Amino acid sequence: MTITLYKTFPQHLALIQKRPTWKQPQRTSATMAMAFKMATTGICVTDECKNSFMEMKWKKVHRYIVFKIDEKSRLVTVDKVGGPGESYDDLAAALPSDDCRYAVFDFDFVTVDNCRKSKIFFIAWSPTASRIRAKFLYATSKDGLRRVLDGISYELQATDPTEMGMDVIQDRAK
Repeated sequence: MTITLYKTFPQHLALIQKRPTWKQPQRTSATMAMAFKMATTGICVTDECKNSFMEMKWKKVHRYIVFKIDEKSRLVTVDKVGGPGESYDDLAAALPSDDCRYAVFDFDFVTVDNCRKSKIFFIAWSPTASRIRAKFLYATSKDGLRRVLDGISYELQATDPTEMGMDVIQDRAK
């Protein structure tokens, strides 16, 4: 390692001005969602996931969204989408009994003060009958997906349907 000392300030200033300056890349929601890699697993979240979630959050087009990880392409994709008229029971029926999934559910309720509110629940579904590899993959990539889906109020982790019943949702929302 060599250290160069300059006798005059103009020599030092000329050296500083020749150095390339580093600029932080511009971050947009589309590039962040597409380029977002979860550090531990290398799983990417598609733009379809982010766009479907935003439609659910702002436009109320969907009641729930079920996400799955495609192990071959290493992408989190949208598996199923529930329309605005569907219920929580439809979401529970949409989750497979032998494979892991992520789900978000838009829960509408009335408070004690007679105010209508809406809270979004994130559900990490990992049934006991699923493969160990799938459980590990979904557990390690869960936080990354949650960071991409901005606006989630509550999180549930469930291994059987009793852990994510409607009574659990109502207790959390109050």
